[in-house]
Amino acid sequence: MYRCGLLTPEKEPVPLKSIEVELQVRDHVATVVSTLSYDNKEDKPIEAVFVFPLPGDAAVCHFSATVGQTQIVAEVKEKQQAREEYDDALSSGQQAFLLEESDQSPDIFSLSVGSLPPGESASIRLEYVTELAVQADDGLRFCLPAVLNPRYQPRGSEGPSVEVTSVPASQVPYTLSFSARLSSPRPISKVESSSSLDPLQFLNAEQTQATVKLAAGHKFDRDVELLVYYKDAHQPSAVVEAGQASAEPGSLMGDPVVMVSLYPDFPQTVMSSVASCGEFVFVLDRSGSMDCAVNNTNPEQTRIANARDTLLLLLKSLPMGCYFNIYGFGSTFEHIFPESVEYSEKTMEEALKKVEGMQADLGGTEILQPLKHIYNQPCVPNQPRQLFVFTDGEVWNNKEILHLVKENASSHRCFSFGIGEGASSALINGLAKEGGGHAQFITGADRMQTKVLQSLRFALQPAVVDISVTWDLPKGVSATVLSPPITAIFHGQRSLVYAQLTGQSSEAAEGCVTVKYSLAGHPSQSRVKFSLKAVDTGLTVHRLGARSLIRSLKMQKRGGGETPEEVKKRVVELSVQSGVSSAYTAFVAVNKGNNETIQGPLVRRNVETPGMMMAYSMPKLKKCRRAGGGSPRNRAVLIECYEAAEPPQPKQPCKDPFLQLVSLQKASGCWLLDSALAAALGKTSEEVEKPKPAPVSQDVWATVLALIWLHGFKMDIKEEWELLAMKSVSWLRAQNAPCVKECLEAANKLLGCSVQEASLGL
Repeated sequence: MYRCGLLTPEKEPVPLKSIEVELQVRDHVATVVSTLSYDNKEDKPIEAVFVFPLPGDAAVCHFSATVGQTQIVAEVKEKQQAREEYDDALSSGQQAFLLEESDQSPDIFSLSVGSLPPGESASIRLEYVTELAVQADDGLRFCLPAVLNPRYQPRGSEGPSVEVTSVPASQVPYTLSFSARLSSPRPISKVESSSSLDPLQFLNAEQTQATVKLAAGHKFDRDVELLVYYKDAHQPSAVVEAGQASAEPGSLMGDPVVMVSLYPDFPQTVMSSVASCGEFVFVLDRSGSMDCAVNNTNPEQTRIANARDTLLLLLKSLPMGCYFNIYGFGSTFEHIFPESVEYSEKTMEEALKKVEGMQADLGGTEILQPLKHIYNQPCVPNQPRQLFVFTDGEVWNNKEILHLVKENASSHRCFSFGIGEGASSALINGLAKEGGGHAQFITGADRMQTKVLQSLRFALQPAVVDISVTWDLPKGVSATVLSPPITAIFHGQRSLVYAQLTGQSSEAAEGCVTVKYSLAGHPSQSRVKFSLKAVDTGLTVHRLGARSLIRSLKMQKRGGGETPEEVKKRVVELSVQSGVSSAYTAFVAVNKGNNETIQGPLVRRNVETPGMMMAYSMPKLKKCRRAGGGSPRNRAVLIECYEAAEPPQPKQPCKDPFLQLVSLQKASGCWLLDSALAAALGKTSEEVEKPKPAPVSQDVWATVLALIWLHGFKMDIKEEWELLAMKSVSWLRAQNAPCVKECLEAANKLLGCSVQEASLGL
């Protein structure tokens, strides 16, 4: 075993001293203001470079610097022009500041503070807006990424990677303070976090406003995650935001922009039934980084071990009649079957044996080739393809991967899972958005099994097709949609639509937007009425709308129509007009107010970012290499050392009674009455066999015992076993077994439970 990460050749002074983050949440939209304080203690001028993560869908809308009494507000300019202005300023001895999005991934930014004189301090203010993702339990998730993991880039691949200087979290030399202010039309019920928080402070009697702070002593070993829960959560709504008074009427920033939030509600008949068909392809990251702990509170529970347990539950929860396959990927990839096979007792057991032996032993993180292999396989007729991708998200070629998923979006749905701290939000959210699925992040004390089984429920819902959006507006008012087309709708999950409203109407006028779709062959719709009276909310909605339109244009670039250069020109114009950064633009500020030239050679200092140190299990080899290239701004310094690995230890028998019980279930949904079942229930064989009612068969009795035990002892994780229990109940019904009530009474008495027949769904 060895440790690997991005390393600096020697210890260098780091000028970043503190980061202060203020979060403002209005309903499901967040505004984040970060203030970074720099202090040059050296005897020569420096250039400080800080590479850091942001949410992949964030709209960065303000960047300024304060040096002494002077504030310099940055402007958005075409990226190459911004870089040249920055370099020219440094060459002439001026102070300059540059903020740019990575060319490879929209969730990595680089901040350059140039020509900071000896003894001088500088304060950088960075502001962005983002939407909060809805979780399966109705919570709204905000994540402040603190951890930036090295992105794996294979040898020989083209393109520069991002320069990152990464150290263990315990050695980060700057401090972080974090506070949040929450407001909503509905009362706030609670706020949860993977980090320690001070108690929630309500600001009014209605409990619609509150503040919360990060507790003292935060360690940089995890992202700061907030889960916000409202009472009567997620009602359809619309906000019309007034345009900028100084902007030209008819332009995006001059006209009002509406943000519509829809929460489709599927009929109970659809929600209570699950599909009995589908091709389920599980794609598991088996790179070395998957040998890391999921969280720091339980270092023995590795990501790969958690994934194995999750695959067990997934395989037991699949419906009879479906098809499935499992892929593992690293520097190479493997699959259990040459092609997807029909789900049966034989194929399930064969897959489970392979899953038990899966280790994090396939090297780097190269997901592109297995995805290409999957998409080249013909789909099984009448079995909708559902792709489940599990990864810690440490890849370098996000754009290429997402382009591939988008190209194949019509043939499948993609459900993605980011495992551990530092997983790329751009990759995980992008896979789900482009693949018409749902994204989940597993961090801190989250149970991977719960979140994955929630997504399996989504995958088993009928696919929504024929989605269309129509607007009903007063005469003289028109809507120009800014969002990409809606490609997926799930029960209770938010769909957002942004539109620019052009034209005049009375303040009392109303508009209406309708999303129509077909669900399980039945026409359905969700409708929201809204007032056209525009409110001033600080251009938050405009900036999110601009970011949404930039994403639409980039999708258009991949899909044809305009030439790439024409699309790039439109994105640059939109980015400059709205003040929102993009892949083709950057923020640049030059301090022209100080006529003094900064003397002396400029020394570059890379500010260290917290990274999870990774324990890898690799094939037997020993080598070190340093990968690099490109200009100083995008050069990567990566030193990797591989030591001879210890042979993997044999897998210990499953000791968790829950997983032990689940592992014994047959593909049909039943259990067998044997000593293994007795052990999982904490009984002897004689104790479980003796109370069996005489007319009842052994497998019916065993299945009832298992269901009673799950309902009696594991209701806290019901989402993890609900689907496999539904399969068991269907199997019991098909047996038309006698003496069901007598069976239930005997099972309850044996296990010390009081589960009612209605609870089982019999």
